Amino acid sequence: MARLKTVFRCQECGYCAPKPMGQCPGCSAWNAMVEEVVEARPAAAAGAAQRRLTQFSSEVTALKDTPAEPQARLCTGLGEFDRLLGGGVVPGQVLLLAGPPGIGKSTLMLQVATLLAAKNPQRSVLYISGEESLHQVSSRAKRLGLANDSVYLLAETDLAKILAAVARVKPWLIIMDSVQTVYHPEFSSGPGTVAQVRECAAELLRAAKSSEAVVFLLGHITKEGALAGPKVLEHIVDTVLYFDTERHDLLRVLRAQKNRFGPTDELGLFEMGEQGLREVRDAAQFFLEDRDARPLPGRAPSVTLEGSRPILVEVQALVVATNYPLPRRMATGLDLNRVLVLLAAMEKHLRLRLENRDVFVSLAGGLRIKDPAVDLAACLAVVSSAREVPVASDWVMLGEVGLLGGVGRVPHLETRLKEAAKAGFRKALVPAASLKNLSRKSGLELVGVADLAEAAAALQ
Repeated sequence: MARLKTVFRCQECGYCAPKPMGQCPGCSAWNAMVEEVVEARPAAAAGAAQRRLTQFSSEVTALKDTPAEPQARLCTGLGEFDRLLGGGVVPGQVLLLAGPPGIGKSTLMLQVATLLAAKNPQRSVLYISGEESLHQVSSRAKRLGLANDSVYLLAETDLAKILAAVARVKPWLIIMDSVQTVYHPEFSSGPGTVAQVRECAAELLRAAKSSEAVVFLLGHITKEGALAGPKVLEHIVDTVLYFDTERHDLLRVLRAQKNRFGPTDELGLFEMGEQGLREVRDAAQFFLEDRDARPLPGRAPSVTLEGSRPILVEVQALVVATNYPLPRRMATGLDLNRVLVLLAAMEKHLRLRLENRDVFVSLAGGLRIKDPAVDLAACLAVVSSAREVPVASDWVMLGEVGLLGGVGRVPHLETRLKEAAKAGFRKALVPAASLKNLSRKSGLELVGVADLAEAAAALQ
């Protein structure tokens, strides 16, 4: 009979200790150490067990002798989803889709499963639900109008039974909803703990790599925004996708935090409707306020770039007299430290008096970015609000503002200008150094400025 021992493992980082602790020494989290019963094995036996885990290991091979096979991708049919992954899914890829409860992870996976099953009808797709019954999953699929003969459902949380079903059905696409509900029968700890999530994910990873199946693992995130379970889960998988909401839950934003088979700077936009998640190709309707209304002080549009996708945004600023000894500075959607630097540059180079005023800067629509190309729009929005002079609704501003007040170049300027012209803008304020490199095919009237003073004067 195997000898057992008790350990205390942190549910945030996986740190293991022989005795209970209030604070984890590994990640400094409080009250995260949970008691687990594990099998005490000698080091040699543990090493042998570890060697048995990697069934897809190989012999030592020289790099020059290793064939470089092109990655065969399969598109899902959801343009936003495919572009985020780099063109589609890759055989043997393991993806983690994380997001808060109720955001639409299961709905998205049902749509992806149905679309991929239609692309490859000869092979089956297995959707494993650990949280809902088969009736609940089937009712949602019928409500969304999703149906395919190649999609099979399984309601199970026992990993041994799940692997047996995978061996029997031999699916090329496996969806596990969610990984926190699965438990390994050889471990005494409950589902969702570090040991359970790590081992279950590792077993599914080995099943995917050995059979070239695509595996989607769904996971919940905590109220602090972290992935529930061990951080090591993000190191096991090939791709980590985060599902989030913007603009009061009207818009779903899908971001890639890690991707071994594609880019990590892309962004996918979806809108939840009666027929499931719908792609949002025109983001301007969400991130730009109504430009046909009367121009108001404190508004300045710009174009940000998320990966290869240009998105029109509107920076809004409010400058008011303060009632506090120290004026307040707040930023929503923009980096606060960056906004403080821009305010200091405006006070220095535009002689703008802000020491007795509160300044609030926000991006309309709730989008969060760190693109320096929006610096010029943020500065002019603050100037517009402070001087009570509105910016004309047909202007768009692009440029990075430095500490010395200069307006610097921004990458992919022509792509941004074409997106602005498509939205109906007629004039663009751009860095003067970029004018000679522009082809002028965007159809916009370009005005080059070298510093903040010229930019403020051009809009008067």
